[in-house]
Amino acid sequence: MPPASLQQLSAGLRQLLVEEMVALQHGMEALIPAIISGKWKEIAELGEKIRNSYILKQKLTQSQADELHHSLPLSFREMDQEFHHDAAMLAHAADKKNPELVTFYYYRMTDACLACHRKFATHRFPGLKSGSVDEGHHH
Repeated sequence: MPPASLQQLSAGLRQLLVEEMVALQHGMEALIPAIISGKWKEIAELGEKIRNSYILKQKLTQSQADELHHSLPLSFREMDQEFHHDAAMLAHAADKKNPELVTFYYYRMTDACLACHRKFATHRFPGLKSGSVDEGHHH
C-alpha cells in the first residue's frame, strides 16, 4: 500500500505521478550510455529534461498543482527538489565536460531515487523494505 498521503491523491494525479516516474527512469537509463561515451551535449540535455520534469510541470492543472503541494509530505517534496537540483548540476558538469562531476551527480540522483523509493514506494518495490532478505549482503 502506498503511504496514506500518496493514496489521497486523485486518480488523475496519481497517474501523472506514475508517468513522471517512468519518464525519469527512462532518462536515468539513457544517461548511462551517454556518460560512458562522453556524449556531453546529450548528457546535458537529459539532465535538463530531468531537472524540468517530463510530465508533471507540463501537464498539471493549477488545481492538481495545489493538490500535489498540499498532499505530498514535506520530506517527499524536499527529496524531489534535491533530485532535480542534482539533475541541473549534472547538466552543468556535462557542459563543462567534467566526467568526475557527471558521475558524482548521477550517483547522487540514483541514491535519491533509492531513498525515495525506500521511504514512499516499498509497495511497488518490496525488495527495498527494511529488513528484506538481501539487506546488508553484498554480492
